[in-house]
Amino acid sequence: MVVAENDRNAVVVIREFNPKTDRERVEQVERSCEVGPSGEYSLHADLLGDPVCRVRNSPAYLMLVAEMVVIADGEETRDIVGMIRGCIKTVTCGRKLCRKTNHPPELRPVFTKLAYILGLRVSPTHRRMKIGLKLVCRMEDWFRDKGAEYSYMATDATNKPSVNLFTGKCGYSKFRNPSVLVHPVFAHRLHINQQVTIIKLSCTDAEVIYRHTFSTTEFFPRDIDSVLKNNLNLGTFLAIPKDCTHAVSWVGSEWFLSYPPDSWAIMSVWNCNDVFKLEVKGVSWLKKGFVKTTRVLDQVFPFLNLPSLPQIFNPFGLHLLYGLGGVGPAYLKLARALFGYAHNLAKKRKCSVVATEVSSEDPLKSAIPHWKLLSFNDLWCIKRLDEDYSEGYIGDWRKSQPDISFFLDPREF
Repeated sequence: MVVAENDRNAVVVIREFNPKTDRERVEQVERSCEVGPSGEYSLHADLLGDPVCRVRNSPAYLMLVAEMVVIADGEETRDIVGMIRGCIKTVTCGRKLCRKTNHPPELRPVFTKLAYILGLRVSPTHRRMKIGLKLVCRMEDWFRDKGAEYSYMATDATNKPSVNLFTGKCGYSKFRNPSVLVHPVFAHRLHINQQVTIIKLSCTDAEVIYRHTFSTTEFFPRDIDSVLKNNLNLGTFLAIPKDCTHAVSWVGSEWFLSYPPDSWAIMSVWNCNDVFKLEVKGVSWLKKGFVKTTRVLDQVFPFLNLPSLPQIFNPFGLHLLYGLGGVGPAYLKLARALFGYAHNLAKKRKCSVVATEVSSEDPLKSAIPHWKLLSFNDLWCIKRLDEDYSEGYIGDWRKSQPDISFFLDPREF
C-alpha cells in the first residue's frame, strides 16, 4: 500500500523499504539524526549497513520510508527523508488465577499481540511537515492488518518533539517510565564474590526457568525460546551460593526448580555490538583528553581498580543484560555478581558498554552498578488499536498499574 499527499509540486510517498535501492540514503538520514537522551552531547547510531537490524530478529517486522517526490521543469527527483520500523510479537500483559479440581490455584499469563514502533527518523531539513505522523499512521495500519491489539513506543523522557507527536497527535498515552542503566567497561576486571557460583545454562534449561518463574511478568515474550536460541544471545547465567548443592553438581533445571536454593539470580546477555554501533559527538577536546587519560591510567595500573571511560567518542558497541531476576534474601547480591561477570565478559569481547533497562520500582535499579552520567529515564507510550482482541481477564492494559519488574526483550533495545 502506498500513501501519498500532494503539496504544490511535491508529493510525500510512504512505501516499504527496498534494501537494494534505499540503503545509502537511509543511512544518510540516520547519520543526520541524534538518538538517545538529549543534552550537552549528542548520540549517533551506525547500523552497520543493515537498516533493518533492530527489528530483523522479531517474529514479524516491517520498515517503511517516506520519499519526497518533487516535479520541477518537467523533471522528477526522489529523495528519502524519513523512515520507521515496526515489529509485532505476543507478550504477557497480565495474569489470571486458574483453579483446577484437586489442585491449588495457580497464576497463568494473559497474552496479547503487541506491536512496537522504533527507529522513527525524519531528516532535520524536512521536519514540521507531518512526515513523522504519516509514517506512524501507515505503520499502525499494518499493525491492525496483522491483528495487533496494542502499539507502543519508547523514547527518552526529555525528547519533547517525540512525546508530543505520539501523545498529542497519534493518540498514545504515557504508560511506563523505566530506567536505562549504563555502565562503562573498565580496562580492569571487576571482582566477583568468591562465595557465588555462576553456571552457564543451556538454552533448554534457561527456557524452563524463565517460563516457570517469569511467564506472568509484564512484557514476557511467548517466544522466549527464539530469543534464547538466537545467535546474538551470548548465554544465560545462573548465580547461586557456593555452598549450594546445585553448585557442586548441576543436573538440570527441573531438579533445580524442584529443590531451589534460598536465593538465586539469573541473567542473559545479548550482543548488540554486532548489530549497531553508537558514538557520542559534540564533546570538547579537553574532555576527550580527560577520558583518554583515565583509560591509560586504568590500563597501566589495573590493580588500583580506577574507574575509567572507554573511547565512547569513537564508534563503540554494547552488551545488553536482559532477563535479570531471581528470588530470595540474597538475590540482589547474586545479581551484582552476575553484573560483574557480564562486565568481564564484555571486556573479554572488547565491548565498551554494558546496559540494561529496569522498572523504576525495581530494586535492581539501586543494586546494579551504573553511571548516572550515562544512564537516563525512558518513557513508554501505548495505544489500543482495537477493542475486540482482549481475553477479558484484565480489561484495558493501558489502565493497569506497573509491576515491580518487567521482562526486557533484547530484540527491541
